[in-house]
Amino acid sequence: MLKNINEEGIVEKVWLEKSYPPGVPFDINPDKYPSLAAMFTKYTSQYSDRTAFINMGAEISYAELAEQSTAFAAYLQQDLGLKKGEKFAIMVPNTLQYPIALFGALIAGLTVVNVNPLYTARELEHQLKDSGAKAILIIENFAKTLEKIITKTPVEHVIMTSLGDRLGLVKGKVVNAVVKYVKKMVPAFNLPDAIRFNTALAKGKKLAFTPVEIGGDDLAFLQYTGGTTGLSKGAMLTHRNMVANLEQAKAAIKPLLDDDGELVVTALPLYHIFALTANCLTFITLGGTNLLITNPRDMPAFVKELGKYTFTAITGVNTLFNGLLNAPGFKDINFSNLKMSLGGGMAVQRPVAERWEKVTGSRLLEGYGLTECAPMVSLSPYNQESYNGTIGLPAPSTDIKIMLEDGSEAPLGEPGEMWVKGPQVMKGYYNREEATAEILTDGWLATGDIASMDEQGFFKIVDRKKDMIIVSGFNVFPNEIEEVVMMHDGVVEAAAIGVPHDASGEMVKIFVVVKQDDLDEKTLIKHCRENLTNYKVPKLVEFRDELPKTNVGKILRRELR
Repeated sequence: MLKNINEEGIVEKVWLEKSYPPGVPFDINPDKYPSLAAMFTKYTSQYSDRTAFINMGAEISYAELAEQSTAFAAYLQQDLGLKKGEKFAIMVPNTLQYPIALFGALIAGLTVVNVNPLYTARELEHQLKDSGAKAILIIENFAKTLEKIITKTPVEHVIMTSLGDRLGLVKGKVVNAVVKYVKKMVPAFNLPDAIRFNTALAKGKKLAFTPVEIGGDDLAFLQYTGGTTGLSKGAMLTHRNMVANLEQAKAAIKPLLDDDGELVVTALPLYHIFALTANCLTFITLGGTNLLITNPRDMPAFVKELGKYTFTAITGVNTLFNGLLNAPGFKDINFSNLKMSLGGGMAVQRPVAERWEKVTGSRLLEGYGLTECAPMVSLSPYNQESYNGTIGLPAPSTDIKIMLEDGSEAPLGEPGEMWVKGPQVMKGYYNREEATAEILTDGWLATGDIASMDEQGFFKIVDRKKDMIIVSGFNVFPNEIEEVVMMHDGVVEAAAIGVPHDASGEMVKIFVVVKQDDLDEKTLIKHCRENLTNYKVPKLVEFRDELPKTNVGKILRRELR
């Protein structure tokens, strides 16, 4: 076996010697900044005259961001009386309000609870109760949801915002009027004590902010996991976890990027950990600009927006890249400055990655992460020639091992459950000791993903433990089936699940979205037969207009079962 064991009996990190690209350090300093607040103060001062965020044509500089975030922090602290360590929920899409509120809450020493605006009343109630959030910033489009459950939660203060609130006086008014009266996207709600976001900022400007001492062990976020098994849990991410992860991300991609004006397209929501770390936090340390896309589902408007800017980086998930590739006008965009395309959140499928490289001339690097790891665990090396189907190499200061069911480490190349250790691994789940004990052992986090490692130290995700299909005792991984189905030109999206079968225990069923209606079941199964062993070939095909997805575009297999 290739892994070397040193005198202390520690397994060596093969990838460091064999595959780490030039210029990427083996380790990072997770204590480079005492907190995210200190990081924010440093770079907003250093890059004060640069543009930090753009949304719907409106810009905010680093200096303005610092000024407005401090005003918001003063309001939370002095007017609402929120104290260090208390929980503050943010329930807004990608708008300028998000970074202002985020950094305002962080410098005030509060713990941010990110909330998906599309939550149902049940999901919102659970998260607000579970986290103990004292106050919330919410976009008025979803205020109706909050109204239904607010009396059952600990929330004492509601700050309300409209989509156009930071777009300038004239444009803001127009956008707000269109959203409310033309598109009728704001259902009537009754939250009489809510204060408007712009009013809160104006109040805060007149108040003196008292600096708060924040250390690495203080909680920066309660980041709720998707809740694949029952109710979602809050991962406790400390300031040190977050600083470590943004330093890890920066170390891995720094050779591609510089600090003289990168522009990253942020279409994934900032309330999701991937965009929060990879886009918002990492690019602040580079003095870069985040182009915030509020509604990436509106592909024509998204493509139009991309055409206005010379962007240098873009992050996304498989469905986003696939959606853009199928959107009219995308291939005509100028990609000459694009240095980095980064996929995460779910496996990027080979056909999508190869087409992306063809259309944009940019490699699609793939990262792997989990909410519980703030999120980045591994990343394709920046100098990788083209897509290779792996999740790359562990990030600096990260160790990974592959574990078998019997508690031993897997031989090289054999699949097993992936375990992760590093400074980005969460403190645990909030108020869930049992769930924490199930996933954390001596600093190692059991991911629930099945993976293998090759001789060069590259890791490949085979699938989720929970999603595995067992046909006549053989393990069948949905990812593999989906990738083969996607290779057919007529397919837009695919998802594979296992359905009960008397003889084989389970059989494979696929759900497919097609480009034209003339693609039939027979043709698809024939295509699968040509590319898959018999027991993996789907026996059932169901055509759908669309597949159920999470807020970041991850296909929800569990809703298809």
